[in-house]
Amino acid sequence: MTSLADLSRQHSSLDDDDIDHLQRLGAEWAFLADLCFADLLLYVRSNDGKWVVVDQVRPATNQTMYVADYIGTWATSGASLLEQAAVTGDSLEGEIAARAGGRASTRLMAIPVRREGRVVAVLSKEWKVQDGRSLGELEQAYSLIFDKFVLMINAGTFPFAGRVADSSAAPRIGDGVLMLDANGTVTYVSPNANSALHRVGIHANPVGMRLAELGFHDGPARQAFERMEPVVEEFEQGADVTLLSRCVPLIGHVDGKPVVDGGLMLVRDVTEIRKRDRLLLSKDATIREIHHRVKNNLQTISSLLRLQARRLTNPEAKAAVSESVRRIRTIALVHESLSREPGEDIAFIEIVRPLLRLAEEGLQSPDRPVRFSVSGDGGRIAADTATPLSVVLTELLQNAVEHGFPEGSSGGAVTVLLTQRLQQLHIKVTDNGRGVDPGFDLDSSTGLGLSIVRTLVTTELNGTISIRPAVSDDLDAAGLGDGSSHNHGTVIELSVPTVDD
Repeated sequence: MTSLADLSRQHSSLDDDDIDHLQRLGAEWAFLADLCFADLLLYVRSNDGKWVVVDQVRPATNQTMYVADYIGTWATSGASLLEQAAVTGDSLEGEIAARAGGRASTRLMAIPVRREGRVVAVLSKEWKVQDGRSLGELEQAYSLIFDKFVLMINAGTFPFAGRVADSSAAPRIGDGVLMLDANGTVTYVSPNANSALHRVGIHANPVGMRLAELGFHDGPARQAFERMEPVVEEFEQGADVTLLSRCVPLIGHVDGKPVVDGGLMLVRDVTEIRKRDRLLLSKDATIREIHHRVKNNLQTISSLLRLQARRLTNPEAKAAVSESVRRIRTIALVHESLSREPGEDIAFIEIVRPLLRLAEEGLQSPDRPVRFSVSGDGGRIAADTATPLSVVLTELLQNAVEHGFPEGSSGGAVTVLLTQRLQQLHIKVTDNGRGVDPGFDLDSSTGLGLSIVRTLVTTELNGTISIRPAVSDDLDAAGLGDGSSHNHGTVIELSVPTVDD
């Protein structure tokens, strides 16, 4: 859908400040539609004198007049009312023919939107009058509040200039309304607001009393009146109730100077939401603590195995215990990373970097210097995927060093490339060592490390893996080419899904 700014620039000569004023109106006007129980459309005069709809909002307190979106369409039968309101600067009301899909006949109220003394747009309230039905107390009160905002829109004091409190998560009209006069005295309380007061232990009739006299937190109202701008605040009212409130000051003029003429306070009980938030935070902290303790336990096991290895004399036994220590340290490293991350996923690059440092410490030696590097970004992966994938990567690095750079060789380099696309994590490990035999078959491999890799990739990770000799293009792409034409080295390509099927 074309934005308000795009339509305004395309069809009119409004400047950026005018468009910003209209965008702030569009960000605030949802509660206006709720107050007047009607659809609101924002019109801008085009360069050829026609009126185009640049924004639209529907009420949450009443059935909408228009199911279809009319943004980007032209005014028809109501164009004369819009033009007259723009020329005279006064709000006008009249009957217009219904739009396609609308009711049989429609009432339209044209409200000039003024900025710095100029009418830059016209806001229309469009509704169907229900004959023979008188307005109830709530509808009369909301209509009175809406009329005050109409005066502010016409005077250019609404929407409020500058940066104001974010209203996206603020209470709506249906949550609860308190109407205040210029002195902060309550003049009207909606049924839902009255229920919220009862939940915090306020059972007295609030009309005619100030919020502080009722024992109700009046900080948002005081700040809104003093600063002449909306204030959103969440506070605990009593020991068990959390309320979210938004106070919007009503601005009038005395001797040409703006003064606060009253206020609209919206109140919402968010106690249950905050309880759930605290439970989620507690759960998240508990999970991180569990990861931390698992990491400590694994490190203890690793230390015990190292002590045991020192007492062994059989080289094969010592090598087997050392490999077990390395695998346990890998899993411990994953749990350490998860203990620092909120939520149930983690940036894979935050695991790969320490894995490479671990490989540098345990795999290379003075007579076999090997450099490790990583590039790319694997994005975020689920915690239950991180552990087996890290074990797989560790085994691949171990395999690359042991088979690509035997003891006494001149060493070399191993690079890891991470990419994620189409919900697949791709890992490419390239080395410039001796290279794997051209006829190598992973499925036929009997080594423990590659058997672990094959099992984890195909069963737990539901992925695919291939191992092949490197060609010159592979080495050049990994930054390992030496300019010669002969092929050497190994490429391991691994792909696993990042979401469950």
